[in-house]
Order: sequence, then structure tokens, then C-alpha cells
Amino acid sequence: MHDNYTSSLSTRYASAKMRYLFSDDMKFSTWRKLWVALAEAEHELGLPVTKAQIEQMKAHIHDIDYENAARYESSLRHDVMSHVHAYGDACPDARSIIHLGATSCYVGDNTDLIIMREAMLQIRTLLVNAIDTAAAFARKHRQVPTLAYTHFQAAQPTTLGKRATLWVQDLLSDLDLLEHQISSIRLLGCRGATGTSASFLALFDGDAEKTEKLERLICEKMGFPGAYPVSGQTYSRKVDFNILSVLSSIAQSASKCATDLRLMAHLKEFDEPFTDRQIGSSAMAYKRNPMRCERICALSRYVIADLINPAVTASTQWLERTLDDSANRRLSVSEAFLATDAVLTLYINVLSGGTAYPNVMKAHLLEELPFMATENIMMECVRRGADRQDIHEAIRRHSVEVTRQIKLNGARNDLFDRILSDPVFGLTREDLEEICDVNKFTGLAEKQTEDFLENNVQPVLERYADLLGITAEVRV
Repeated sequence: MHDNYTSSLSTRYASAKMRYLFSDDMKFSTWRKLWVALAEAEHELGLPVTKAQIEQMKAHIHDIDYENAARYESSLRHDVMSHVHAYGDACPDARSIIHLGATSCYVGDNTDLIIMREAMLQIRTLLVNAIDTAAAFARKHRQVPTLAYTHFQAAQPTTLGKRATLWVQDLLSDLDLLEHQISSIRLLGCRGATGTSASFLALFDGDAEKTEKLERLICEKMGFPGAYPVSGQTYSRKVDFNILSVLSSIAQSASKCATDLRLMAHLKEFDEPFTDRQIGSSAMAYKRNPMRCERICALSRYVIADLINPAVTASTQWLERTLDDSANRRLSVSEAFLATDAVLTLYINVLSGGTAYPNVMKAHLLEELPFMATENIMMECVRRGADRQDIHEAIRRHSVEVTRQIKLNGARNDLFDRILSDPVFGLTREDLEEICDVNKFTGLAEKQTEDFLENNVQPVLERYADLLGITAEVRV
């Protein structure tokens, strides 16, 4: 029977690796690793913790008896203490020293920080591959002219590759933000109930040097450069906000790209990957909807909206700590990472497997090019000796009539034909084709694309070469 709620992020969207990072196995085995690190550090600093006790603890890091822990929690109503007892049952010789001097946040907060760092590293891998994929798309289409839009109204031509550089630039800025968070994250350390380290100071008979060294040893054992300089019982919840701000930024970038692709799909200029037996609509068999891009936008919206959670949580913490953060953070932090993981996987999948249609783009360009070319036509006619005002009036008159016929009767744009048949212009079809060569209207788009890829993107890809080459598979 399927009578229990499960998150769609686990069953449909997020990768196995990201799901593991926020799994119970990852969480509670990390709790046990932190208890081992605490015991080792206490042993090294002379407290009555034996090597035999530590070895027994190490032997039972991963064989977690969840049923036993659940039985304890049903009576104790405390998740950390239930696992202290369950770990103690597995390590009877070490039972008396597990969690010695610590408070719940020693395992809870430090584990959250460890998991978030690992999750950010996974996001970084996906982000770098997204940059690589979007850059390859830009490089491939750097010369492909396409109609650019402002307000989704026809503007001037650009190239598809130049449009894609806008997506890449957004991702590069996200990577900078992400790297800052990865490099600045620290552990909570072991500060006790209110962040003063009083319990550990008592264990070391008032020896402040040993108390502070205990924390340094734990950080080293857990692979961190140190702990935050000060804390209450918890690390500042601003950390969660700052990290999820980066995820929100990535979601914004991905949603903008996916929205552009959805608009291009409407114009029949782009198709996302579509499998042989895929169904676009249960009613309209001909439909080929951009469902992957729509999913990017949907999940991105969730991540963007989720940012309000750590913002409010950080702003409402009472004094040295309050517990109204806990239930919220269990949801908001993990779901943001799982959703961002899915968004970037889809992003890579769509851009690497999608298809652009240059001929359709050319057709759309030619529908609008006559109007865009009128200034060039006027300048060429004047260069040949015509009166500028006469040419301007003729162009105005023909353009107004063409626009009227297009809007009233759905007529094609025959402005070029009207200009050729009007003797005031004195132009041949060959003259007009030369004046209106599409490539003369895209400005520096191709060069800007090449320069950007060479100067701004390639150095980044070289720096992260060891992260490249992942396969982005979409399950549903």
C-alpha cells in the first residue's frame, strides 16, 4: 500500500547523492562520528576516556538500530538523547562517556554544517557542469542570427550564442557566491549550553587552554579549519540564510534560462529533449510541451520562495537560542538543496540534449527585418544622391500600409517588394539583399560571445576541470 506521504523531491526529482546527504543514515552516522571525535579529543587531552572505548564507538558508527532509537524517543521525547542511549546499547563499554560535556547542538548543529558543506560541494559540481553545458551551447550557436526581443516585442537581431552568454554570466556570478560560502563555512565547535564552554572548562578543572584546544582538535578531526568565533548554543542562523541565498540565486538564473527556452519553444525555435514514446498531452496527441523547462521554473520558484524561512528564523532567535527554528530548518534547508540539485540536473539535461532551429529563427528575422533595415536603406539611397526627406516619407508611407495589412488581414511583410517597385528608391533586388544582409545587423554579438567564452568562461572551466563530465539523467 502507498498510504504514507513522501516528498516528490525524493521520489521524482533529486539525485541519489543529494538524497543520501539529507538521509537519516548520513545524519546519524555523522552524529556518531562527532561523538567519536569528541571522545578522541578528550582522551588526547587527558580525560578518563580509553582507547578501547573509542574503538568500540568507531566499530558502531554505521550499524544504527533505528527501531531502538525510536523506542527511546517515544519515551524520552528527545531525539539526541534517544540516539545517545541507542549508541550506548551498541557500545556498552563506552556508554558512560558518550556525549561527555556536550549539549544537543554539538551533534545537531555540527552535523547540519557538515551536511550543508557536502551539499554545497555537490551543487558546485552541478553548477560547473551547467556552466560548461551552457557555454558549449553558446559556442555552437555563436554565429546563428536570431531576432532579439525587448518586452517580448521584436527588437534588433542578435545571435543565439550571444543570448546564451547571458545565461552563462548569471551562473558564473552564482559560482562566485557559492565559493564564498564554501570557503567561509565553519563548525559550531563544542561550546556547551550557552556558548561559553562552561561544561568543558569544568571537565578540565578550569584549564582554558585545554578547553579551547578540545574544540580545535574536533574541528581538525572533522576536516574543518575551525569554528565560528562566537556562538550561543547554536551557530548563527544567518549562516542558513546566506547559504540558501546562493541556492535562491542559482534558482533565479535557472528559471530565467528556462523561461527564455519556453518562449523560444512557443516560437518553434527550440525543443527540449523529447523521448520517442513521451506524451505531451493526454488529450492533444500532437502536443510537445516544454515540461522539463516548466519543471525548472516550478522548482526554482519553490527555492526562491523558501528563502523567507531562514530569513525569518534568523530574525526571531531568542537570546542564546530558542527551539522554534528546529522543525522549520528540518524542512527548509534540506528541501532547498534537494530542489536546487534537481533544477541544475534538469538545466544540464535540457541544454545538452535540446535542439535549436536556425531556419525558423531566420524566418522570424525576415518577418521583421524589412522594418529594421529601413534606416540602412535610407542612408544608402542618400549616398546615391536621393533626397533624405523624400526617402523618409516614402518609407513611412509604405511601412504604415504594410503594418495595417499585416494586422487587419494577416498579410505577409512585403515592404521590400514595395520599396523595389517604387522608383524613388532606385534599388535593385541585389542592392537590397546586400543592404539587408542579416549578419550586418547583429553588431558585435559573435565577437562578444567568443571573447566572453575565452576570457571569462574558459579559465573557470579549466580551474574546475576535475568536476566536469557528469551525466544529468532525468528520472521523470
